[in-house]
Amino acid sequence: MTLLIETAVELGLISSLTVLALFLSYAMLNICDLSTDGCFTLGAAAGAVVAISGHPYLSILAALLAGCASGFITAFLQTKMGIDSLLSGIIVNTALFSINIAIMGNSSLLNMNKTVTVFTLLKDALSESLLAGKQTLIIAFIAVALVLIFLNVFLRTRLGIAIRATGNNPAMVKSSSINPTIMITIGLCLSGAFCALSGCLLAQSQKSVNIDIGQGMLTISLASLLIGNIFSSSASSIRVRSICAVIGTIIFRLVYTFALRLNMPAYMLKLVSSIIVIIAIAGPYLKKNYPLYRRKIEGRKAC
Repeated sequence: MTLLIETAVELGLISSLTVLALFLSYAMLNICDLSTDGCFTLGAAAGAVVAISGHPYLSILAALLAGCASGFITAFLQTKMGIDSLLSGIIVNTALFSINIAIMGNSSLLNMNKTVTVFTLLKDALSESLLAGKQTLIIAFIAVALVLIFLNVFLRTRLGIAIRATGNNPAMVKSSSINPTIMITIGLCLSGAFCALSGCLLAQSQKSVNIDIGQGMLTISLASLLIGNIFSSSASSIRVRSICAVIGTIIFRLVYTFALRLNMPAYMLKLVSSIIVIIAIAGPYLKKNYPLYRRKIEGRKAC
């Protein structure tokens, strides 16, 4: 059971990078980037190909750059081509399926069992220490910590504040001589980079890349973000909200693990994800309107 919880925390930390990407694009910029699934796979594929070629550290950079490129194209379609933000994400996500296959050498699966990755390098370094076997947890924790620090510092800079203002009121930002096109582009590029980094780390930790590795990541990330919102509020600081997003991801993975322990069929896990999203979204609304429902029920009983 301890091993299952540790695995859930590891996956939660790695997945939380995608949640932080969604935190930036959805919570800050008010844009729901539907290219998340494809961008996640893009990072996994780009990182895997570079790692297989013998450059484990450069694989991280390759994934970040690939994610930036994905975010840039999504922003370009939205800001310069006049395509709706949701439709832009769908178009990029669809195109990335073919691009990811091409990156993977016209294959839908890459095996990395004999590949040196950042995880295997750290595993060898920790082989004789008390932290032996904890390389996935350590790297995932470091990656999340660095992204959290970056977000909390960046979103307090003049550029970060301009990005947040663009999400709140684009018309006001435009009248303040701030170019919303540039703000959206920078925001989506950073969001894509975090998402691709998440895919890269997951692929290297699992020693394989499947073309469907990113399937459902948008749903999982949205559910995790909404679960995290339960522990914070819109008035909370960026630091609190971003940390709560990570906590929400870990909680989601623990629930996922619990569902697996109930011997639930694999095909039912997508339904579990959807139910969690419904609860996370509808929960605050139902809680707010509970007194009204209660009065209606009591009124009917009185009649």
